[in-house]
Amino acid sequence: MSNLGKGVAIFATAFAMACGSLAQAQGTLRIGMTAADIPLTTGQTDQGGEGMRFMGYTVYDSLIEWDLTSADKASTLIPGLATEWSVADDGLTWTFKLREGVKFHDGSDFTAEDVVWNLDKLLVESSEQYDPRQSAQGKSRIPAVASYKVIDPLTVEITTKEPDATLPYQMTWVLMSSRANWEALEKDWEKVAMTPSGTGPWKLETFVPRERAELVPFEDYWDETRIPKLDKMVLIPLPEPNARSAALLSGQVDWIEAPAPDTIPAMEGNGFVISSNAYPHNWTWHLSRLEGSPWNDIRVRKAANLAIDREGMAPLLGGLMVPAEGFLPPSSNWFGDPEFEVKYDLEAAKALMEEAGYGPDNRLEVKALISPSGSGQMLPLPMNEYVQQSLAEIWIDVEFMVVEWNQMINLWRAGAADASVDGAQSINFTYFIQDPFTGLIRHLDCGLIAPNGTNWGHYCDDEMQELFAKIKTTFDPEEQTKVLQKTHEKYVNDALFLFVTHDVAPRAMKPSVKGFVQAQNWYQNFSGITIEE
Repeated sequence: MSNLGKGVAIFATAFAMACGSLAQAQGTLRIGMTAADIPLTTGQTDQGGEGMRFMGYTVYDSLIEWDLTSADKASTLIPGLATEWSVADDGLTWTFKLREGVKFHDGSDFTAEDVVWNLDKLLVESSEQYDPRQSAQGKSRIPAVASYKVIDPLTVEITTKEPDATLPYQMTWVLMSSRANWEALEKDWEKVAMTPSGTGPWKLETFVPRERAELVPFEDYWDETRIPKLDKMVLIPLPEPNARSAALLSGQVDWIEAPAPDTIPAMEGNGFVISSNAYPHNWTWHLSRLEGSPWNDIRVRKAANLAIDREGMAPLLGGLMVPAEGFLPPSSNWFGDPEFEVKYDLEAAKALMEEAGYGPDNRLEVKALISPSGSGQMLPLPMNEYVQQSLAEIWIDVEFMVVEWNQMINLWRAGAADASVDGAQSINFTYFIQDPFTGLIRHLDCGLIAPNGTNWGHYCDDEMQELFAKIKTTFDPEEQTKVLQKTHEKYVNDALFLFVTHDVAPRAMKPSVKGFVQAQNWYQNFSGITIEE
């Protein structure tokens, strides 16, 4: 039996139970996610960017959000629960003016007190509402925040630790959950998980862990243009790509994330729609820079980058990829003009390895953390096997440590020095790279070495720190772009990651799914979607 046939057989019974009466429901969109579980529902989601996409910006809002209305232009920041924001001359004090008349799903009013309460939930361990699970997801996203206070019911002041022009981007990660709901549910986050309350366009109606979540429109949402047109949206975890594809082809879901590439011709032949678009993403190996790591040798790092035939990987992905030339996509305005050319050159790679002391009789052994699925991970198992085979040609033998996606995130946050990674010197992790902090700074900043942040590899470099400081203190967008270009040039010239490819976020859906505009973003707007049978 083919893998696709096995997927149908294995998942048919589970889907009958999960979807049951929903199968023929008019106006219901059933989505097969790549996640192995329903993302955390209480506010700050887990399951990476997919968690934010499906359980974050659906049920919740942030002060500042992304414009998801266009497929043709890069997303920019727009007002969310804050209508405007500004920074004082000191570069430290930010004022956020809040939107009037916003209601949580439970009917309570959204005010400045709620902003402070939600920040305490993530940052202040002594606060009554502090939630370790949400803090693990949100705290590292807002490292600039030093203090905050209510100025009046619709004004919040946030002070940063140092001048930091990236604060507006950081605030897109903080989702606002209802204090009134938490109090009504006996101040118990486990109870809130079953009946959460945000201010977002969707409400969570039903939640069965590892099986499904059902979302319905919030008719009193503050932005009438984003009140959902669907009757219901159902989220179903399906981490295995062939199982997702089988579920779509057999009519048990209407939409899947990341279809198995070899099933795409059959889908298109049967009228299914394949939607994709470039977006700020990369698929890399993040390298350990601890003492003793073989990746400390720039010759080894460059050799590994030259050993990957990225064009040769394209058929594996059905052509749905952009070969990496650096950490950022080649089309990025921040790409710059690096001197080191990331390309396939096996002879040059071997020459560098020989210069570093390696060869057929002295091979290098490395261990890499990988996952079988996950948000933005594309097809991690076959892709990593491709990388493994490529590196073997230059005498680098790779041992894999395979862990489930959410555990992978925990190991990424723990860092290369933590015992839990079992000595792994690299981790295959895809990155959200659509803003200066999340895209560049957080991965290599000395002050964000794990577990204090997400500098997994413990990299620390004085020249890079100077560039990061300039990014934070350059408030003029054009001047900041120049600094970002220099920063990315250093990323590439020093071969700080194993750069492999960029995703184009393929998703497949029934032709009856109408009104979806795929933004150039990790997140998407589901409010305009309809089902037309």
